Amino acid sequence: MTSSHDHATYTEIKSQTDAWAQALEVTRTVTLPDPEKYEQVVFTGCGSTYYLSMAASATYQELTGRSARAVPGGELLLNSQIILTSQKTLLVAISRSGTTTETVKAVEKFKKENRGDVIVISNYDEVLSRFADVNIVIPSGQEESVAQTRSFASMFVAATAMCARMAGRDDLVDSMSALPEAGQRIMRDFEPAAREIGENLSFDRFYFLGSGIRYGLACEVNLKMKEMTLTHSEPFHFMEFRHGPMSMVNENAVVIGMVSESNYSHEKAVLNEMQALGGKIVALAESNADVSFMSQIPEQVRGVLYLPALQLMAYYRSLAKGLNPDRPTNLTAVVKLNL
Repeated sequence: MTSSHDHATYTEIKSQTDAWAQALEVTRTVTLPDPEKYEQVVFTGCGSTYYLSMAASATYQELTGRSARAVPGGELLLNSQIILTSQKTLLVAISRSGTTTETVKAVEKFKKENRGDVIVISNYDEVLSRFADVNIVIPSGQEESVAQTRSFASMFVAATAMCARMAGRDDLVDSMSALPEAGQRIMRDFEPAAREIGENLSFDRFYFLGSGIRYGLACEVNLKMKEMTLTHSEPFHFMEFRHGPMSMVNENAVVIGMVSESNYSHEKAVLNEMQALGGKIVALAESNADVSFMSQIPEQVRGVLYLPALQLMAYYRSLAKGLNPDRPTNLTAVVKLNL
């Protein structure tokens, strides 16, 4: 086992708050469309960016009051007839590289069929950007490593700010300026605890709980644990975890809860039950939690603060298992297919 911080993944996690700041700056400068022009809003991506789309679509719906949904890029390409209607559609396409085959082909088809307008969120000004009516590119989120950490967080900040601006909530965008400082503080204060849990190989299963906007984030950190550490890991909505999955909880299980302010008592009750079953519980929340943000940023736009400590947990577990966090087994940074 090595304790080295020479890996690109560590540098990318620890430097991500600079990319958050750039994401806010870029998103403030673009001209965004009027939500009232569209009857349907679809967010799309693949892998991590599909999970980002889930969180972003929930954010858009909560802030604007208008219907939105997330679909994987492959589904949008191959089964568009059950996703796209004759309605005027806004498509938000999210891709770290801007070259992911399914997403590029789906957006190309969408534009060719004159379905509506496209917003692209990416870390690279690449082929996907050529199809965009609005481009949000965050170069500071670019990465050397395969598993997305800094890139995901930067694009999520951009998507959140975009949703707030389209809802006419510039006050929320202004409040997001405090995110980088809060993120740095969280990493400084909670990295030791993240390392301790990550390096404890007596834990053999991880469950990530999140509801509402946070469910897509739970899916993403679950993916980081799978990719970087080859550990059994699953995401669930809080209340759903009681309906069967809790049978897997024992002293070898870590149950991580992305607790909301609005549903704190209900979600904390689930975590308390899992603790009674012997599980190791880790709660993340604005306050009164194992990882407390203490950010004073409105709940709708502080979701990115759930990510850094959990990314670090996966990083340290990868090292403890003798793996290379920069190059997860069987994976490449960009998925390109012959479609």
